[in-house]
Amino acid sequence: MKKTKYTEEKIVAAVKQMEGGRTTKEVARELGVSDQTLYNWKAKYGGMEVSDVKKLRALEEENRRLKEMVADLSLDKAALTTVIRKNGWSL
Repeated sequence: MKKTKYTEEKIVAAVKQMEGGRTTKEVARELGVSDQTLYNWKAKYGGMEVSDVKKLRALEEENRRLKEMVADLSLDKAALTTVIRKNGWSL
């Protein structure tokens, strides 16, 4: 995953500024990002606090690890099933 140069604190602060009444163009110019980036941040982080964003990141990381584990176990199962069928051990 690409690492962003903006921390959760900066992203949440930018979204709060937009929600507070500053225009999107002003905030985008100040941060050096596009308007669309701010709209994407607002869609994802709107109404969140910094602690909520950190919890979200931790949950996403845990979800990624669990998906990787499931994929590895599925591959192991498929390999073992193939070996069992090949050796004639199946009933």
